[in-house]
Amino acid sequence: MQGVTLIAFALAAQAVSAAETSVPTDSSLHVQADPALKSLLPADILQRGYIVAGTNPNTPPTTFYKEDNKTLAGREIDVMNAVGERLGVAVQWRDTGGFDNIIPGLKTGRYDVALSNINATQARLKQVDFVGYYNASRLGIIALKSANIAPFTTFDAVCGKTVGAGAGTTQITRLEEASKTCVSAGKSPINIAVFPDRPAGVQAVVSGRVPMFFGPYEGLTWQVKLIKPLTMSGEISVNDAPVSVAFPKASPLEPAVQAALNSLIKDGSYQKILDHWDIGFGAVKEAKRNEEIFQ
Repeated sequence: MQGVTLIAFALAAQAVSAAETSVPTDSSLHVQADPALKSLLPADILQRGYIVAGTNPNTPPTTFYKEDNKTLAGREIDVMNAVGERLGVAVQWRDTGGFDNIIPGLKTGRYDVALSNINATQARLKQVDFVGYYNASRLGIIALKSANIAPFTTFDAVCGKTVGAGAGTTQITRLEEASKTCVSAGKSPINIAVFPDRPAGVQAVVSGRVPMFFGPYEGLTWQVKLIKPLTMSGEISVNDAPVSVAFPKASPLEPAVQAALNSLIKDGSYQKILDHWDIGFGAVKEAKRNEEIFQ
């Protein structure tokens, strides 16, 4: 429990800091530059010398603050930093101060890219562009071990129950759709509890304020390992578009990032990053862009 409290406290403290401040990072893998790919970068990025990336530090292994409470690490840090290295340009990171600030920040040009466990959806594609890089079709629902909830693999098991999820995430939409299915089947709807972020929802389960919390499998698995009273009660697979790098609409940076990602996939660097975080099961074979993601 202390681990969750410390994480939540650190995240709350960091959210207060200005989104414009460059945040230091720690990468688990470094790669060589490819001059041919660097030529794909837009002129303004080449002149500036760096890409501005926004993220909402959530929980390991996605993106999180290390024990010093100031250095970012995680899957997304590794992936985007490797993209920058392959393109021969630096990546400067910004803490967005919340998931809901990401799309507005992209639309106003505050960030060139954003990585924050962002699922590509058709609704979001109307506002921003995407290059997919991680298969997050495996989702989880955590609960207290002491609740003795029988393991389940479908939403039927939570009809009539309270389940938490993070604000602005596709998990909220999933629960809303599942709740309608419950009602259509003559069962009680799901009571959806919305939390500002995943750490707040995890803390709510630990403290007994909500019985369950729904989120990305890899992140919740990490929490279950860290916080002994928790268990993974539900494992639900969905046919979902991949987690993606998000861009302002029609960003000229997209071809370079897509090419760099596919280069990292081809030479094995990408798989090494995922394996470092014990999430190799989510590897994609190709980084697809915008509408081709959904085909």
